[in-house]
Amino acid sequence: MEDFKNIHIGEFIKKRIEESAIEMDRITGFMNSTVEEIKEVFSKPSLDTEVLLRWSKLLRYDFFRLYTQHIMLYAPVGSREIVVEEENVIDSMPRFRKNIYTPEIIQFILELIVSKNKTKQEVMKDYNIPKTTLYKWIAKYQKKEIE
Repeated sequence: MEDFKNIHIGEFIKKRIEESAIEMDRITGFMNSTVEEIKEVFSKPSLDTEVLLRWSKLLRYDFFRLYTQHIMLYAPVGSREIVVEEENVIDSMPRFRKNIYTPEIIQFILELIVSKNKTKQEVMKDYNIPKTTLYKWIAKYQKKEIE
């Protein structure tokens, strides 16, 4: 299980490179960097967004999703809610689906319950997951393991 609370992006990039078996020559060419600079990235806990976007394209993996999952799990409930005082207000920012529950998020939540680190009620309260959603996940992914 990945640690979505403490994201070390360099380690994730290194792991993805190993999994995808991309040659270092291709990486250095695409990133316009030396081998030493590429290896230095592996030790960095964070990267500039433009650099991270290039890594995402090269390795065909959405590294930004790691941060989205962090926000879903660890942001205070109030900060996740967008309050609009008037319905006619046009927001200039792009709109995405309200909740993006990826398979990794669902697995993480269900593992918390199975391992008895959190109760169902604690999960619903701490992560603001609706009761019906949680029980649908349990029925679909865990069946009898949690009961």
